[in-house]
Amino acid sequence: MTNNGYEKIAYPETYTNEDELHNILKSMRENDPVCWLEPENYRPFWAITKHSDISDIELKNDFFINHPRTTLMDITAENYIKEFTGGSHLLVRTLVHMDNPDHKIYRAMTQSWFSPPNLIKLKSDIELLAKDYVDKMLDSGSECDFVNDISALYPLRVIMNILGVPPEDESLMLKLTQQLFGGNDEDMKRSEEESIDSNVIADFFNYFTALTEERRKNPTEDVATVIANANFKGEQIGHLEAMSYYIIIATAGHDTTSSSTAGGVLALIENPDQLKKLKENPSLMPMAVDETIRWVTPVKNFFRTATEDCLIGDKQIKKDDSILLVYPSGNRDEEVFDDPFKFKVDRSPNKHLAFGYGAHLCLGKHLAKMEMEILYKELFKRIEKIELNGEPSWVKASFVSGLKSLPIKYKIK
Repeated sequence: MTNNGYEKIAYPETYTNEDELHNILKSMRENDPVCWLEPENYRPFWAITKHSDISDIELKNDFFINHPRTTLMDITAENYIKEFTGGSHLLVRTLVHMDNPDHKIYRAMTQSWFSPPNLIKLKSDIELLAKDYVDKMLDSGSECDFVNDISALYPLRVIMNILGVPPEDESLMLKLTQQLFGGNDEDMKRSEEESIDSNVIADFFNYFTALTEERRKNPTEDVATVIANANFKGEQIGHLEAMSYYIIIATAGHDTTSSSTAGGVLALIENPDQLKKLKENPSLMPMAVDETIRWVTPVKNFFRTATEDCLIGDKQIKKDDSILLVYPSGNRDEEVFDDPFKFKVDRSPNKHLAFGYGAHLCLGKHLAKMEMEILYKELFKRIEKIELNGEPSWVKASFVSGLKSLPIKYKIK
């Protein structure tokens, strides 16, 4: 292994040990912030670990494009996709796989649904859901697995309401999402042979094809209706693009929020002085949520591709080189964040990159923050004490990952 073990950032198992991950990233920032990596069974790439470089690349989205390489996967998985699709490198084509002008047009289709003025209309419903989940948590006794009992389910219900998926289908959506994002984790993948299981995508397509047909016959006030009846350049939205749109909202719309919500609870347990400060001053909640999202950074990376030769830092980048934006590293950058390895509920300013930056800024960022604020307010006003009740564990995944289990015990006020 070369580069002081820096290739480890490509491997899913590295993300099950946050201390190891951040030690590697800290060394990369200090010694080789624009680092050429050739991990075994991966196509080589540049790893970008400084906040300033990541944000600069994100802003130059016409120069550094999302197509054709968007997410980090090994050569075996890439070849499997090409074989399955008959030559395409994509199983789906979502907003994160698109460049302008398509990206701008497709993003606009649902953007108003996720804008703050529209989300205000949903606030009371989300507050009721948060109360319901905290009720269930406290009624069940004095202990639970916060991931499996609360944080995996609450944001799922919120986004399924918005999308238009009925409650009886939520368990299917949760299972498929975990199989999609946790494909390298033995507890989550469907098949022993494949880290990318085409059957998972096929199940998503089958479900959302039926939903599309229903919404075209009987449109309602939900995002599924918007997608099903959308037009692109004067024609009905393509089947691949429609299915992909459903998938990214149904999966990224709850899995990332789930990871952040659980990660925040763990951070507050591990930093009781910060929990005390938050409980004594609930007005800090918006800052605490932002700090939680910085701290967890559920989306670990995305690729960009250089459209021409250029310099990043002091490194010569060639046209068509792959460039990996390493968000957890940018969010611990000592040049941007004061004491970045300290969890601070009153951190300000907090220019984290967990939602991305520029044209590809996360569509659901306002919804995610609102969901987390509402749940935390409900939870922490009703419990007196909270602590670990076992060892947490993390999902083995290098793209979207976070806590897999968070056993806790608590005392009700």
